[in-house]
Amino acid sequence: MPLVTTTEMFQKAYEGGYAIGAFNVNNMEIVQGITEAAKEVSSPLILQVSAGARKYAKHGYLMKLVEAAVEDTGLPIALHLDHGEDFAICKACIDGGFTSVMIDGSKHSFADNIALTRQVVEYAHQHGVVVEGELGRLAGIEDDVNVSAEDSSYTDPNQVEEFVRATGVDSLAIAIGTSHGAYKFKPGTKPQLRFDILEEVSRRLPGFPIVLHGASSVVPHYVELINANGGQLKDAIGVPEDQLRQAAKMAVCKINIDSDLRLAMTAGVRQQLMADPAGFDPRGYLKVGRQYVKDLVKDKIVNVLGSDHKV
Repeated sequence: MPLVTTTEMFQKAYEGGYAIGAFNVNNMEIVQGITEAAKEVSSPLILQVSAGARKYAKHGYLMKLVEAAVEDTGLPIALHLDHGEDFAICKACIDGGFTSVMIDGSKHSFADNIALTRQVVEYAHQHGVVVEGELGRLAGIEDDVNVSAEDSSYTDPNQVEEFVRATGVDSLAIAIGTSHGAYKFKPGTKPQLRFDILEEVSRRLPGFPIVLHGASSVVPHYVELINANGGQLKDAIGVPEDQLRQAAKMAVCKINIDSDLRLAMTAGVRQQLMADPAGFDPRGYLKVGRQYVKDLVKDKIVNVLGSDHKV
């Protein structure tokens, strides 16, 4: 089975009231952990690559890893560029075999965002690739994306119809209170997503797939393991999983998860190195990290996304 686009995935997810997990990949062990979990519970997948991941692992290596995962699992897998900042990187990924790209023009004016997004859409659609756009700005830090709380903004529902019509995008990332990174909320505050914005957006765009970025829950178990093994992740707070489940039952068809994968991998590696201080075989500690990623992804698919047994 070749790589697929997200078109059919999103249609089924919207109609079925669940979301597809979009998991960021950086190396072989993370790819293996994600795809092995999805295979065991028969879930479609989006593997996504950030600009930082392309710099770290190189485009060609990541392509071969994902192609190997498709061959090994037989799952419908889409390969997606996460937070493409300009036309050039989107074009490189389209030309290089990606089946989906995100053009993030949220830092620009509304008019400039439309112009940039439309440029990417026109090129992508000529090559059978789908495009995700973004309205609103999420706070937080993830690779090359760094937005302060002061510069963040919720999505304005009054703009979504014009944006989708003018650009031709296939899905839309909106800002309703999620945030990039592991420190999404201030200590002592009660995280609450703006479901009123999501409801209004879905009312204005009936049947249209919505995306949530920055949706890691910062799973306490992995934070505790990291801190117990020499880490310092004090006050790391994520998005409550019950709110993600609610979003998945609404118009949200794609939920991005990156920080939780990093936490799971790091927790496994740290725990193994502390348990075996004399060990120096990367296969030993990376194997544990891979298992932690697998356990995390399986739990997300079954208990948060609801995309299990949808293949």
